[in-house]
Amino acid sequence: MSPGVGIGVALAVATALASIVGFLYKHRGAVEAPAVQWSRPVHSSLVLFRSRAYVLGIVIATGSWGLHVGALSLAPISLVQTVIAGGLVLLTVCADRLFGLTVTRREWIGVALTALGLALLAATVEGGARSAHSDYTTSTLLAFELVVVGGGVLAGALSTRQRRPGLALAVSAGLLWAGSDVCIKALSGKLGDVGAGVLLDPLALAILVLSLVGLLVSAASLQAGPAVPVIATTSAAANVATIAAGPIVFGDPLPASTGGVILRLVAFALVLVAAALTPGPVRAAEAG
Repeated sequence: MSPGVGIGVALAVATALASIVGFLYKHRGAVEAPAVQWSRPVHSSLVLFRSRAYVLGIVIATGSWGLHVGALSLAPISLVQTVIAGGLVLLTVCADRLFGLTVTRREWIGVALTALGLALLAATVEGGARSAHSDYTTSTLLAFELVVVGGGVLAGALSTRQRRPGLALAVSAGLLWAGSDVCIKALSGKLGDVGAGVLLDPLALAILVLSLVGLLVSAASLQAGPAVPVIATTSAAANVATIAAGPIVFGDPLPASTGGVILRLVAFALVLVAAALTPGPVRAAEAG
């Protein structure tokens, strides 16, 4: 592993912890605010920012985002996301010990299996620890973004037909943020050539839009259910999509051996089992 990639991995660890703490503060603020109104997205966003807990969560999440950008610029996206995914196991600990939230045994098991399954994917990243792997073709990036972002929009649309829309909204937010993360990774490869000029790149606009829309969708998901299942589902959706972008978009090496392929399949199976164990969220007031 090169020194630059090592620094990227360290930044990914810090990203994981800051993201979880920020998420839990946003949950505390979101459940205190009126329900998100999709017909008034700007108003709903401003109302959320009236909560000190939500603002604190946003500040911490912004710091986490900065760490994430640094990690993506230095290390392969597959490696960064697997490290962040492994840090998901800290979710139940932080929720239980720091925020006083009730975490059921089923949630402990579900989050642990999710973290284990996603972290196992790191073992299948072969030869990717020597460079950042930022090269891509525009057509491949565009096709991947259409699939991922389209999936996020579809999940959000389907949530309106469900009595308990929390998980669908969590998947939607995760996929929208995954689309943003993939754009960040793509844009990071241009930083050395154009510097601050990356802010004028169309990818920068895509990052901004996907991040803001994902933020509002995520707030709605946090209002729709308990923190642990919703955050775990959001993180799993985002990480699975971004890990997939490694070999598909940026050419991260795939497992060369049969054992590596089997290990990757086992990892995804663990994520699916964890999803099955995750209880469907309800409005926080109903849960109370």
